[in-house]
Amino acid sequence: MDAVEKLAASLSELSENSRRLIRAMQHANFGRITISVRDGGPDAAATWHIQRTVKLVGGENGPRPETSCADFPLRNEHKALFGELKQLPDGVRVTIEIKHGLPVFIEVNQACDA
Repeated sequence: MDAVEKLAASLSELSENSRRLIRAMQHANFGRITISVRDGGPDAAATWHIQRTVKLVGGENGPRPETSCADFPLRNEHKALFGELKQLPDGVRVTIEIKHGLPVFIEVNQACDA
C-alpha cells in the first residue's frame, strides 16, 4: 500500500486490489471474505474465499446499490480496514465480516512460534 492509499478518500484513489476487495464486499453484502495480505493490502494473487450470509425470508440478499457507482467516498469502516491491513506482515490471512457491504470485524490468522 503506498502513500496514496493512506490518504485515499474515494474508491478511485485506492489500488486495484483494494478496489476489488471493496467491490467483493458490496457484492456479498452480508457474510465473510478471507484474504491474504501482501505489501500492506489485499493479495490478489492468493485465492479469496467469500462466504455469503443469506436471510431466507425478507432479507437484503442482493448486491449493494453502490456497486453501480463508478466512484464514491470511502466510509470510515473502509479506512479502518485498510489501516489494519497496512500493519500486517505478508502472508497473514484475514477474515473480514461484512454487514450491509461494509467491513465490521476482522479476524487475523498468523503463525506464531511456540
